[in-house]
Amino acid sequence: MEFTAEIIAGYLKGDIEGNAGVAVNNISRIEEGKEGSLAFLANPKYAKYLYTTKASIVLINRSFELEQMVNTTLIRVDDAYQAFASLLNLYTSQLPQKKGIDSNSFISDSAKVGDDCYIGGFAFIGDNVIVGRNTKIYPQVYLGDNVVVGDNTTLYAGVKIYNDCRIGSNCIIHSGTVVGSDGFGFASGGDSYQKIPQIGNVIIEDDVEIGSNVSIDRATIGSTIIHKGVKLDNLIQVAHNVELGSNTAMAAQVGIAGSTKIGSNCIVGAQSGIVGHLNIANRTIIGGKSGVNHDITKEGEILLGSPVDLIGNTRKSMILYKKLPEIYTRLNQLEKEVKKMMDGGQ
Repeated sequence: MEFTAEIIAGYLKGDIEGNAGVAVNNISRIEEGKEGSLAFLANPKYAKYLYTTKASIVLINRSFELEQMVNTTLIRVDDAYQAFASLLNLYTSQLPQKKGIDSNSFISDSAKVGDDCYIGGFAFIGDNVIVGRNTKIYPQVYLGDNVVVGDNTTLYAGVKIYNDCRIGSNCIIHSGTVVGSDGFGFASGGDSYQKIPQIGNVIIEDDVEIGSNVSIDRATIGSTIIHKGVKLDNLIQVAHNVELGSNTAMAAQVGIAGSTKIGSNCIVGAQSGIVGHLNIANRTIIGGKSGVNHDITKEGEILLGSPVDLIGNTRKSMILYKKLPEIYTRLNQLEKEVKKMMDGGQ
């Protein structure tokens, strides 16, 4: 498919600077731009490439001020990153869509599958499962008994949804993710542990995207809940009875212990850990590799460190930490001088 700058600007409601007739049929990073490709500039770190890129069209913010002439056609928009995302969505919507049910899949006689679905080879759909319309279930997906999957949802190869769990509409779950495995519940009995049956489920609401190899445990009693619009990166652990508020986003390798409630519109950086039975306020931002061991009650705070503190305090502590060897040396010297004075200067 080929699009001119004029067509792209019309779709994005952008302003053209340069040749409105230039056409593109590919997408590239701005630093690797090639003739016939479209790139975008959103991060000022890459601004220098705007003047050397060979991309035929570059999306830039309306507020960006040029420092020199450019050889490419520019399309100015309010938000270059959002505009680029819109174009990618337009492009992917034009690609051929998988349809039909593979003869090598298994669908229980009691299951109900909506219209226009794709079910790949060796997928397993258990008893009383309900699958909404236009949903895509790729090969080797497992849907346990009584699972409900909404409309327009995509489950990529190897996703496992245990019995009684519910997946909303317009969700995307990537390969290797397990939803509804047992929570880590054991009662200590001297020299052994007794397993506590996990009889709850997992509820994932609409418009959620979950990366690959994520584990979301079923509740001991009740539900582990992932609210609408949540975005989870790869390799995340969500323990039993956790609740994630709407539009919260988490980067890779985050771990959340049981029964913790995280508010809406929060951001959690990679490799952070959150202990159990906490409450995290709405719009909290937690930096990467942080450890959260207490409730966060004030909305909108930015936290960092282990244990977490306000980001300003943690940065001051980091600066002091780097100076500890110097402080230690000076302290030793002072102790020697004090001792010498106390000994009468000898």
